[in-house]
Formats: sequence, structure tokens, C-alpha cells
Amino acid sequence: MTQTSNPQTFSSTGRDTFVGTPRSRIDGPAKVTGLAKYAGEFAAPDLAYGYVVSSSIAKGRITAIESAEAEAVPGVLKVITHANRPRTAWRDKNFQDAVAPPGSPFRALYDDLIVFSGQPVALVVAEDFETARYAASLVRVSYAMQEPVTDLKAVRGDAYDPPTKREGIKPPPAPWGDADQAFGSAPIRVQGGYSMANEHHNPMEPHATTVVVEQDGTYTVYDKIQGVSNSHQYLVNVFGLKPDQVRVLNPYLGGGFGSGLRPQYQAFLAMLAAQELKRSVRVTLTRDQMWSFTYRGEALQTVALGAEPDGTLTTLRHDAVQGTSTFEDYQEVIVNWSGVLYRCENVALTYRIAKLDTATPGDMRAPGAVTGVFAIETAMDELAYATGQDPIALRLKNYAESDATAQGKPFGSKELKSCFRQGAERFGWAKRNPEPRSMREGRELVGWGVATGIWESMMMQSSAIATLTPDGRLTVGNSTGDIGTGTYTILTQIAADTLGLPMDAVTTKLGDTRLPEAPVAGGSWTAASSGTAVMKACRNVGEQVFKLARGLENSPLANVDFNRAVFADGRISVAGDPGRSVSLVEVMQAAGIDKVEAVEQAGPDKDFNQKYEAYTHSAIFVEVKVDEELGQVRVTRVVSAIAAGKVLNPKTARSQILGGVVMGIGSALEEESMLDHRIGRFMNHNLGEYHVPVNADIYDIDVIFVAEEDKANPLGVKGLGEIGIVGTAAAITNAVFHATGKRVRDLPITIDKLL
Repeated sequence: MTQTSNPQTFSSTGRDTFVGTPRSRIDGPAKVTGLAKYAGEFAAPDLAYGYVVSSSIAKGRITAIESAEAEAVPGVLKVITHANRPRTAWRDKNFQDAVAPPGSPFRALYDDLIVFSGQPVALVVAEDFETARYAASLVRVSYAMQEPVTDLKAVRGDAYDPPTKREGIKPPPAPWGDADQAFGSAPIRVQGGYSMANEHHNPMEPHATTVVVEQDGTYTVYDKIQGVSNSHQYLVNVFGLKPDQVRVLNPYLGGGFGSGLRPQYQAFLAMLAAQELKRSVRVTLTRDQMWSFTYRGEALQTVALGAEPDGTLTTLRHDAVQGTSTFEDYQEVIVNWSGVLYRCENVALTYRIAKLDTATPGDMRAPGAVTGVFAIETAMDELAYATGQDPIALRLKNYAESDATAQGKPFGSKELKSCFRQGAERFGWAKRNPEPRSMREGRELVGWGVATGIWESMMMQSSAIATLTPDGRLTVGNSTGDIGTGTYTILTQIAADTLGLPMDAVTTKLGDTRLPEAPVAGGSWTAASSGTAVMKACRNVGEQVFKLARGLENSPLANVDFNRAVFADGRISVAGDPGRSVSLVEVMQAAGIDKVEAVEQAGPDKDFNQKYEAYTHSAIFVEVKVDEELGQVRVTRVVSAIAAGKVLNPKTARSQILGGVVMGIGSALEEESMLDHRIGRFMNHNLGEYHVPVNADIYDIDVIFVAEEDKANPLGVKGLGEIGIVGTAAAITNAVFHATGKRVRDLPITIDKLL
């Protein structure tokens, strides 16, 4: 690997040809024509099918499993239970994947203990899926049942500060000032409890794993995962394999929203069966079984704000209790956002968790921020009414120029004021009558609401490969996944610009553990992390080709420094003297080599991180119309103004914000995973009864990208996967109050809460 100079000083074409321009997703045709294959669709010779038998209780023990009738069905190969399963690793650390919270990860078929409803208790493997499914219905399981505890309100008093913190999750900072004393003496006080219901990810593609047993005894695994390296590490550690014995691929993902960050139990069961039967096995979960693992966990929050009559905050307290499983201490950043968003001299932020007899919650699009920002931004709207302030003016009055939760470090960039200004102008906020129930249209009450959005801007350690061949084609890639965000496309744009090639001369490969390692696709860090790695690898290739070009006989680039090289139109030319140039193809053919290749790594800028904090910000404006008699709420207009550094592809970027806003509408008005606490089971475990927004629910969504320069990473990007959803529910809640005069603090806003 050739070392190269700082990529921030590198000039390719001198201007961006593709980066910053709207480009359609290059994986789009494969997806819309059905050519894209997903984890449960790859063929393999002699493929067997596994069907999971799920527990019907949430807590207790298995007393007996009767499988003889199932095993007698023609075509059934094996019924695997805790009583006959092959041996695997037994230590907790072998089962802990890259994003696992502290605790003891769930182990399918490990013993007779039942710790959540829908837990896998057997795997039926047969020659075809239909036979496996039918035979699974014949497996009889007897239980000694215990009463489950799944009501967070009932165990709120038993909540605790997790002794081991989850890696990458910032615990609340120590309080500053005296929040309680200041609240007691504040002239204006607002205090309330806030909650969001449990939510499930519900991607269109169910979780599936196909394990192919190769002739040499190695395994090729197609797994639904947002980062194949995570599944690879997990399978290697659990099954005691060598890294080169397992190859994990996931070229396409049919939605994840965080449900694919961790290897789920179908991957374990598929590999278990493949090893036992010594043949390829596929396990696909049903839609019902998609409710038996990760979900956005409910949190019970209280926010107390004290202020001067002019709206100046004097005290801020934000407390949250969130549920976790009995076997892992899942944690999110929920309350910290309040301390980042607003300037206040007396602040106390606390976060605790309580154990429930459920599966471990998991990261779901903008985990923690969706929950916590809903509470603080609703409370700020309440304070605006209590002080007679315009909601935007109140936020600007208490605007934070530095991050008080990080010892007052300044922000690397923050264009939130511009977000409010541009968003308000586009929305027409100045025409708003602030009086609740003052605006109507026919039989509908009209309400306008606003909220702030925030998400941490992160960059992770990543690597990438770039290979240029004599035909002028460039191949780049790494192991990260494209989870529907357009990663294939933006990496192609970056690579094409760096070496001055057309986009159709670039092939991007992702989702394969044989490619250089990259982090899981999540956290809005993929563009910064993998994008920078690809740029550096391409730049390395460019430098190698440039050196070859300088060595050519009568080279037009002789005695030219690399920092004067311009890559454009498939050629290398001299800055300011375009007549001195040579094509990449000519250089490689003259050199007589079959490829120029480089692998490069990229990671966070430690100097920047020591000096600055980096966040993406947004201002969300919402119009709702509420049927006064029926209580039905429609979100008729949304303007989302985003400050996220450099936008690599406005078309795919806008799509990400649209998707986030739609999910925010779901959180505010529809989504609720309903637990029956008597049996500890989510009851609306299908897409018919778990309501998500559909086309008829969505009206006008306007996205504004506010200009912002950021130096947190060489590309100047901040990531857009999460920010679109953050704050949207609060803006809707605030608009509903403006329309109706009713303040709803418990989401979703169902009709019964308005009538």
C-alpha cells in the first residue's frame, strides 16, 4: 500500500463533476426489475429449508418437546431443539457481536429457559419450505409458565443506572448548576411526562440467512445484515471457525432501519443446521417472527423547564427510564440532546433502564434522538406558550453556540439558524396566528408546529480498495452495505471524480467480507467513513499511475509535481496547461501492467474531535388538519430544512429525508407495538394491524439543504440517514396543539386522545 498525502489537499479535476449533482441510484434498475437478489433468494445445490418453531409464552421453562410426529413427515431431515443441538461456544464473549450491549447475548436453543415471547424453541429442517412449515406445526411444546413482567410503568421504580456502559453510547453528563433549586424559584415553569410507544422496524424484506456448504468445506453465507463483517465475526466466534472458512455476503438489503445491525437468530440456526446436516440450509423468518427480536423500546420521560418571563431558560431537567431485556443492558442516548440544543446554567440529565421479559430492544433509525428530542421539543413548545414567545424566537433566544455536555467545546459547524430562517420563509411561518384553534379550513382545524432536529455527525474507521485496469475501468469497494441509502451511487460518484472517469466506467462492490473491512451501515456515518476510504484508495491509484506517466519516454508530465495533476475525462493533465496530458489507458498499456491497485484506510480526525463537536441539525415545520368531529389528523405539509455539510447527491439525499419524515409521521400518528402484559406478547404482530404510513397518508414534503461547510472529515459530509426523522414527531405534536388546544404527550396521537 502506497502512502499518500493528506486527502484534504488533493485536487482531482479541480471541481466536482459528479459529486454534488443529482444522480439516480445505480442499483435502482436491479431492484425494480427483480434482478437484485436478497439473502433468502440465493440458490444452492441440495438446499434444505429450516422453519423456526416459536415459543408461545414469554417466561418460564420448556418441560417437554414432542417432535416425533414432525420427524415422521416425508422430507423432514431433522428437528433441532435445545436437547439435541450440536455444541457451540459457551462463553458470552463469543456471542457478542460488534454492536452488542453489555450482558449475555441471547443464544437460540441453548437451554430450556424461556426469556421472551416468540423465542425460537426448535428448528425443523426439510427438503422444501412447505414441508418444513407444515412439520413445524406438528411440534408440541409443553411449558412451566411464569408471569412475565413487560409493563415499563410497573417496574419504573426498579430502574437502575447501567454499571457497564454500552460502547459508543455517551452516558448523561454530570449535572451543572442546581436544576432543582432553580426550578423551584423560576418565574415560569413547565413540567410534564412524555412517552412514545414501542415500535418495530418492519422492513419489507424479512430476516433470512442462506448458508451454502462449499465442496472444500467452507461456508458462503448470504445474511440479511447491515454489515457483513459483523455476521462474519459472530459466526466465526460462535462456531469455532477460522476466518477464511466463512465468507458472508449481502449485496442488497430490503430495508433494515437498524434491525439488521446485529446478527439475528436465523443466522445462528441456519449455520447450526448446515454444520449438523453437512448441506446448505436456508432459514427465513415469517412476518410474525419479525416481532420476536429488536425494536425501539418505550421510554418514560419527564422534562422540567424553568424560565424568565422573556423565555430565557434558567433550568432544564430531563429524565428518562427505558426498558431492556433481562439478559442485556441495552442503552441509548435519550436525554443528552437537551443539553446540547439549549444554553442553560442549571441542567440535570438522567437516564436509567429497567428489566423486562422481552427481547432486547435495538437501534432503530436515529435511536435515542427520536425519543428524547420528541420530549424536549414538545416541552419547548409548551414553554413558548407559557411565556408568550414565538416557538422559533424562544429557540433562538436559548440557542447553544457550544456543547455544554462536552465541556463547552464549540461546534465544528452549525447552521441551525439558517435552517429556521429558510424553513420559516418557505413554509410561510410569518402568517401563523399563534392562538390555538384560530385557524380552520371547512370542518378541519388547521395547526402549524415547528421543532428542532439533531443527530451526531460521526466517522468510523473504514477501508476500501480501488483497482484500475488497462481498459480504463475502475472497481472500488468494501464490506459495508447499501441499506437503501444510495451508497453504491455516492461511492461511484466519489471514485469517478477522484480519477476523472465517467460514472459508467466505475463499478462499486459492497457487502462482501472478501472486500476490505468497513463498519456496519448505520449511524449516518457510511458516507463519511467509506466515502473517504474510497477517495483515498482512488487517489493512491491516481498517484501510482501519475508516477508511471512521468516515467514514459517524452512524457508530457515530466518534472511535474503530483499536486499539479488534474484527472479529468480519463486523462491526466497539468493544472493551467491542459495541452500537456496523457490518458490513463495509454499509461497503463505503455507500462505493460494488468492493474493498478490500492487499499487505503480512513478514520476520524483526532485533532478535530479534540477541538470540536459535530452534529447535523434541522428545523422541521409541519401543517396538520384535524377533523373537529372525528379527531382524524392529516399531516398536509412538511418543510424540513437540513444542515448536513456537503450533500454528495441531492437526489438520494432528498430521498433519505423524505423517508425519515414519513417514519416520523408514523411515530407521531400510527406506530404502536401493543403488548398484552398478561402474556407478555406483542399482539399486533403483522402489517395489517401494525399501522405504518401509506401513500394516502402522505402529502407535500419539501426538503431544503442549507449550505454548510464542515471539516470533520475530508469530504465535508455529515450523513443524512437519521436526521430526517428526528424532531418530526414533536413538530406534529406541536401542530396538533396549535390546531386543537389539546396537548398530547404520549405517542401515537390516536383519535381517542383528541376527542
